[in-house]
Amino acid sequence: MLEDLTTAVFSATPWPAAYPKGYAVVDVETTGLARDDRIISAAVYRLDERGEVEDHWYTTVNPERDPGPVWIHGLTSEALEGAPLFPDIAEEFTARLDGRVLVAHNAVFDWQMIAREYARAEREAPVRQRLCTIALSKELGLPLPNHKLESLAAHFGVVQQRAHHALDDARVLAEAFRPSLRAAAAKNVRLPLHECRPLTEWTDRPAAPHIGRQAGPGGYGGYRPTSWRPSRKRPACPYPNPGRYEPGGRLKQGMRVAFSGDTSTERELLEDRATEAGLHVATSLSRLTSLLVTNDPDSGTSKVLKARQFGTPVVDEAAFGQLLADVEPAEG
Repeated sequence: MLEDLTTAVFSATPWPAAYPKGYAVVDVETTGLARDDRIISAAVYRLDERGEVEDHWYTTVNPERDPGPVWIHGLTSEALEGAPLFPDIAEEFTARLDGRVLVAHNAVFDWQMIAREYARAEREAPVRQRLCTIALSKELGLPLPNHKLESLAAHFGVVQQRAHHALDDARVLAEAFRPSLRAAAAKNVRLPLHECRPLTEWTDRPAAPHIGRQAGPGGYGGYRPTSWRPSRKRPACPYPNPGRYEPGGRLKQGMRVAFSGDTSTERELLEDRATEAGLHVATSLSRLTSLLVTNDPDSGTSKVLKARQFGTPVVDEAAFGQLLADVEPAEG
C-alpha cells in the first residue's frame, strides 16, 4: 500500500523533460577484467522513464575458454558448456538495449565488455549513452562508506540474495537506481550521461585455454586477475615538449597528448600510433599537456574539466587521426 502511494506521488511529480525515456539496467559477469576476457552471463532489467521495471532477461554465455574466477561468479565449465555463444544471443541483447540508456555500476567496464563482444560478433551495439550509478550517487551526495554495489543497496534498503550473479546484481541495481533517479528528478539534477561509441577498430590477444579447463583459486587455466586497462610501460619520448598545439596548425614531435572518453578505435591502438609518431602519451592532464583528444567535450570528466581550466586545446578522434598523418619533426 505504501509503495503504491509513493509511486502515485512520484507519478504526479513534474519530471525533467531532458531525462531519457527508458533505461536498460545491465550486469555482466566475465572470465576476468582484461581486454581479452569474455562475458559468461548477462542480465538486463528494462525500466521506463521514471525507473519502473517493465521486464527482465538473463542468459549464460559460453566464452569458448576458461571461465575464470568460478569462486566469485559460480559458473563452472560444465555449467557453461551448453550455453549459447554471444552471437547467438546478440539479437535478443540488442532488442533489450535498443533506444535506452545503459545503466550499470562502474558502467565503463560493462560497456567496454559489451562493445568488444559485439565487435567480435561483427555487430554494433545499439547503445548510445550510458549512466554509471557510482557517478550518480556522487552527484546526489549520498552518504555511502564506499562505492560498492552492496553499499548502494544497503542505503536504499535493497537486499542482495546472490552477489555476483548477473540477474540478482541487475535486480539490486534496478531497485537502487529507481530512488536515485527520483531523487535526481526532484532536485532537477543533470544526469551524468556519457556517450558510448561502438568499436570499429580493435585488437584481441590470443584467447586463454578453451572452456573445459576448470579454474581454481590456485594455479588455474589462464585466469589473470588484472585490471581493465593495465598500465603499459612505454619508452620515454625522446623529444622535448615544444608546448601547446595551436588550433589549425600541425602536431609536433614531443607534444604531450592525453585521451578522454570512448573512441571508435581502441584507445591502446590510438596511443600506440601517437607514440610511433613521436608524441608523448600522457595518462593525466596538466598545464604541460599540449592537446586533449575526446569525442565528448561536454562529458564533465576530470580531464575535460582540467582542459577547460588550463585552456588546453581539444580535438575529436577524427581530427586527431588527420593530424597524425602530418606530424612535424622535432627541431634538431
